[in-house]
Amino acid sequence: MPSSQLTHYLDEHHVKYITLSHSPAYTSQEIAHYAHIPGKEMAKTVMVLINGKMAMAVLPASNKVDFSHLKKITGADQVLLASEEEFKFQFPDCEVGAMPPFGNLYNVPVWVDKDLANDPEIYFNACNHKELIKMKFQDFKKLTNPHIGNFSMHRKYNRKKSH
Repeated sequence: MPSSQLTHYLDEHHVKYITLSHSPAYTSQEIAHYAHIPGKEMAKTVMVLINGKMAMAVLPASNKVDFSHLKKITGADQVLLASEEEFKFQFPDCEVGAMPPFGNLYNVPVWVDKDLANDPEIYFNACNHKELIKMKFQDFKKLTNPHIGNFSMHRKYNRKKSH
């Protein structure tokens, strides 16, 4: 079941959303596959430390964070990937790694990649590894008031570079 905090927040703001169930999956690409949705519409929440402070980088499942771009658009001296140990207690109502991109519910700033912001709908983990929530991106944007910028790159290009 999705976090009651999250569903209460969505209901309280009269947002229309759908909850979708899927087989247990732990990567956003795998979830997109099982749920039969494009990877570019599945939001992946990556926890980062921006100048030592926790933040969410939200991007399409088919992309990966470009830390140099994220550093540039945030104006930070340092942007690092946060470890599970550093953020697991930040989201007490969520399974580790299944937090929704609603950082405002957890006192965490949210950065959304432009590639995700271009789609009319957004899918994201519902605080567990078996359910997704689908809603309009504009409703998500209105509720979270995220920073939006270009900080991801498509995975297919990165694979070529690593071989």
